[in-house]
Amino acid sequence: MSEENHLTLPLLPLRGMVVYPSVVLHLDIGRKQSIEALEMAMMQDRKILLVAQKESSVKEPAEADLFQIGTIAHVKQMLKLPNGTFRVLIEGTDRAEIITYHQHSPYFSVEIKILEEVEIIEETKRAALMRTLLDQFKKYVELSTKLSKETYESVIDITDLSHLVDLIGSHIPIKLSSKQLLLETVNVEDRAQQLIELISNEQEVLRLEQKIGRRVKKSIEQTQKEYYLREQMKAIQKELGDNDGKSGEIADLQDKIEASDMPERVLNLAFKELKRYERIPQTSAESSVIRNYLEWLITLPWTKETEDDLEVRHAEDILNEDHYGLNKVKERVLEYLAVQQLTKSLKGPILCLVGPPGVGKTSLARSIARAINRHFVRISLGGVRDEAEIRGHRRTYIGAMPGRIIQAMKKAETINPVILLDEIDKMANDFRGDPASAMLEVLDPEQNHQFSDHFIEESYDLSKVMFIATANNLQTIPRPLLDRMELISIPGYTELEKQHIARQHLLPKQLKVHGLSKGQLQLRDDALIKLIRHYSREAGVRQLERQLATLCRKAAKLYVSEQKKRIIVTENQLENLLGKPIYRYGMMEQEDQIGAATGLAYTAAGGDTLSIEVSIVPGKGKLSLTGKLGDVMKESAYAALSYIRSRAEELNIDPAFHQKHDIHIHVPEGATPKDGPSAGITIATALVSSLTNRAVRKEVGMTGEITLRGRVLPIGGLKEKTLSAHRAGLTTIIMPKDNEKDLEDIPESVKETLTFVAVQHLDQVLEHALVGE
Repeated sequence: MSEENHLTLPLLPLRGMVVYPSVVLHLDIGRKQSIEALEMAMMQDRKILLVAQKESSVKEPAEADLFQIGTIAHVKQMLKLPNGTFRVLIEGTDRAEIITYHQHSPYFSVEIKILEEVEIIEETKRAALMRTLLDQFKKYVELSTKLSKETYESVIDITDLSHLVDLIGSHIPIKLSSKQLLLETVNVEDRAQQLIELISNEQEVLRLEQKIGRRVKKSIEQTQKEYYLREQMKAIQKELGDNDGKSGEIADLQDKIEASDMPERVLNLAFKELKRYERIPQTSAESSVIRNYLEWLITLPWTKETEDDLEVRHAEDILNEDHYGLNKVKERVLEYLAVQQLTKSLKGPILCLVGPPGVGKTSLARSIARAINRHFVRISLGGVRDEAEIRGHRRTYIGAMPGRIIQAMKKAETINPVILLDEIDKMANDFRGDPASAMLEVLDPEQNHQFSDHFIEESYDLSKVMFIATANNLQTIPRPLLDRMELISIPGYTELEKQHIARQHLLPKQLKVHGLSKGQLQLRDDALIKLIRHYSREAGVRQLERQLATLCRKAAKLYVSEQKKRIIVTENQLENLLGKPIYRYGMMEQEDQIGAATGLAYTAAGGDTLSIEVSIVPGKGKLSLTGKLGDVMKESAYAALSYIRSRAEELNIDPAFHQKHDIHIHVPEGATPKDGPSAGITIATALVSSLTNRAVRKEVGMTGEITLRGRVLPIGGLKEKTLSAHRAGLTTIIMPKDNEKDLEDIPESVKETLTFVAVQHLDQVLEHALVGE
């Protein structure tokens, strides 16, 4: 083993590349093992062995990962870069074969044998190989986009075949195994033949790439040309009003239609209208009509519904939390939930809440929706006089749109909302149609599963909707429409109920609105009662809430200006804050009166006492009625007088009294209109008292209608009338026998202080109402 052919050198593994002898190039070195090998080479004679790895992905190669033949290189320059790597300039000198590994750490140290090249070749053949090699390389450079003309010019002056093969081989982008094979081939002729074959193959690959590239380019050019022409066509068609300019819009509409849950029949109709829309020019008036129609079909809910919360106790808690009283309505809603929980198939009920303004009809409907976890939509019907408002317009002109029912369904976004038909009694009619008649189909459980809207045309299912209507006066609602609804009366709140509502709802709400706390404004019970009686005479609680708001404003001013930390409102202080009382209530007479009886009246603002006075004066039998009485009360007065004349002897009255005396019946507060069928026994009692000179008991109040035979007929509003009697200080109430069933509606705290006398005939009334025999 001579020193000339055998050397011990550090080894530098290369990833993805092969270095040939006579080639000068830069390498970037970053692996610690490689840097150690370089530093050792720099300390010795700057010689290092470069060997390619079999797999580039191996980060820390072992012996088995390296080829056996590599290139001895001379390290010309070594520079450390800022990122910690080293850039070295090397020049390959000789081929060498690894004999053995002396060490593996911290770098590879190997004993190598230099491989001598074999070049036994004739001059002419060598020249032919060089010419062929240069010619093939020139053609390759011409075909390649990666190599420049200067690359070819750098090799044409080389006269050594081995050098030429190695240099050209370093420029050709061939596989690592092919490059390694060229390195391992020591016979120059064989190496030249291999390279010529490799270049020839690469030329074919380049030609195919170019052919494919030209084909792709032609295809791209054709696509671009078509796109350009298509865009030009769209612009031209847009100017001409053709419909292809809206192809994107049509595709979007088609996707939306397919994504919707329309029934099959509606889906077919939508696609049919979409085809019409595609054919009609955009400038056409009908185009916008069809587009609007399709948008409505897409946005309407067809199958989406919310899941009802059928827990009865939960619903009851919510209803009680939002409203005090109104037990009948709450009971009806809870019954509906209970049945739904058992059947899962009950159609939505149609309730009509009837009562004066301010009793909470609208807010109750909203609470019902919250209690059963449904979406809530309100439709205001006040002043609606066009049938198209309910059924929609025909799709024959621009501006056509669906009726309010379909609009409400779109707003609800589900097929089972709670829809409030507010002020259903305020609908009117004129030459454009009768909207109340159009509501018949909406509110009929047997028909509304196929509700027909003129705009939508296809039938729409309303059977799962819970309709709640509100009304103040049933007289203005047509009978057929009234027949389709379940009426629930909300006559108004009693004083006790108003106190609870004010304490639990109204006052906390107004304190919060005005920035006050419970401790800053305190309203005593006596002040609240006076506020209800003398400042807010109404059936509902709107005026009461306004007065509470006024109190809060006054308190806020006192709190800010006078720095008062707590304002306590008592009955005496109420006038200082709100002024003189606005209303007054009738009170019990201080002593028994002749010719004056206390009746109980029911008004829109609740119950009240009504004093009826009779005066008998000499005359010719003239009957005078004053006090702005209605026809019903006048007829009650005539009936009472006729009954007394027919029973004059039994009542110890002169049978000819109507010929000798004029009778004047008056009801005080003459500016206030009065009417109703419940003043008959009161008028008769006052007449008998005046004619017999017997006083009427001051603690007795009465209500009931009378017939010519003296029978007492039932009346309405007993609860409100009883509360007014209790407020006025009366202790005995005479009422019709048929009204005993209504006593259960009266609060126990009121019933305990009153004596109820149920009568069937006027004789019984006189027995309990008059003093003496």
